[in-house]
Amino acid sequence: MTSKTLFDTLWDQHEVSVLDDGSSVLYIDRHFLHEVTSPQAFAGLQKRGIPFFRPDQAIATMDHNIPTIGQADPLMGPESTLQVTRLKENCEKHGITLYGMNHARNGIVHVIGPELGLTQPGMTIVCGDSHTSTHGAFGTIAFGIGTSEVEMVMASQCLLQRRPKTLRITVNGQLSTGVTSKDLILYIISRLGTGAGTGFFVEFDGEAIRSLSVEGRMTVCNMAIEMGARGGLIAPDETTFNYLAGKEFSPAGEQWVEAVTHWKSLKSDENATFDREEMFDASDITPMITWGTNPGAGIPINGVIPGTNQKALDYMGLKSGERLLDKKIDYVFVGSCTNGRIEDLREFAALVKGRKKATDVTVWIVPGSKQVEQQARAEGIEKILTDAGFELRQPGCSACLAMNDDKIPAGKYCISTSNRNFEGRQGPGARTLLASPLTAAAAAVTGRITDPRKMIVKCDT
Repeated sequence: MTSKTLFDTLWDQHEVSVLDDGSSVLYIDRHFLHEVTSPQAFAGLQKRGIPFFRPDQAIATMDHNIPTIGQADPLMGPESTLQVTRLKENCEKHGITLYGMNHARNGIVHVIGPELGLTQPGMTIVCGDSHTSTHGAFGTIAFGIGTSEVEMVMASQCLLQRRPKTLRITVNGQLSTGVTSKDLILYIISRLGTGAGTGFFVEFDGEAIRSLSVEGRMTVCNMAIEMGARGGLIAPDETTFNYLAGKEFSPAGEQWVEAVTHWKSLKSDENATFDREEMFDASDITPMITWGTNPGAGIPINGVIPGTNQKALDYMGLKSGERLLDKKIDYVFVGSCTNGRIEDLREFAALVKGRKKATDVTVWIVPGSKQVEQQARAEGIEKILTDAGFELRQPGCSACLAMNDDKIPAGKYCISTSNRNFEGRQGPGARTLLASPLTAAAAAVTGRITDPRKMIVKCDT
């Protein structure tokens, strides 16, 4: 029998047919929808007179446009209001489950899928959102699709795709104290570049990857596309199963036993051949921060800014040869589908506990879902934040892409736990520095870019 990668095994299990040009008709198990990319696809179905084929396999939520303050009586611009209204109307018309604003299951699409148990190993998952790769942390083929492809899945529960090549990235050893999954993936992208994954689906492996929590794995897979990859995945294991056990939509009873038995088989064969291999040592990774206008522009937090992109330097108001360490910042954003989960809020709260927010810094702490919001209250995280001078907002995509009112003003520096630092991503003229929740916490209480390891040591002594 030919040895297979996990990706090829999953692809073969979902391949309905292969066309003459070599492209595959791929069956899709789970289709996530949100308010931004779905209206045009729904309109396309209506124009063609085609029904939504499998509404039972679709789940919709509102996340991109919604406000993170005052959701009980939301004030939104006309475009946001229209998109939110259209999603509600379309879901009612086609019988699709919708978790709208203030629903107990509402949240960022790539946060609620895993936390509800809707994301399960072995699935194919798509959404009209590039960071659908997040779900690959469970051993799934998950990737973002465009509007025409959203319509295709709505109509047929299938998708026409060309099989990507396979890339395995192995990270050996253990991460040091104060170094997180966010630092790990920023380090990898800084070393390989933002185009290294083009044409590939990435499997992450190695001791450092297997030692991560499921939430940490989601952060890594979330940003796989920032290196140009079609998606990323990690083989499921006991950590995965323990995370999914008891989730609302996870299998139960005998079905759980059967599911876990199958899930345990989902891994690359020992002698599987990948089209490309890359290897890293976790001990080389330190807290990372970006200086430029793409996620590959990362350096160690105590590193020196290179002179590789003058346009980016000009936009960021920085100079080659200087350090970011101790630079004054204006905003801190904690949230997004990259780092808006409960584990991220725990890390932030643990570092700021007993300290006070810097007076000249604006901090937005946005949970990734209503469930995360409620859990933060139940665990006492909100009280720690309030005592330190912070405010826990309501869930949504928020300042990750600034489609609501959470925009960073032009020229201001924001340490962000999100996934992209493109020009204008957080608002016209905003200057984004990507970092981990720990680095964000250190900046939030000092007002400057600070190595979180020094503050962790101080806390422990």
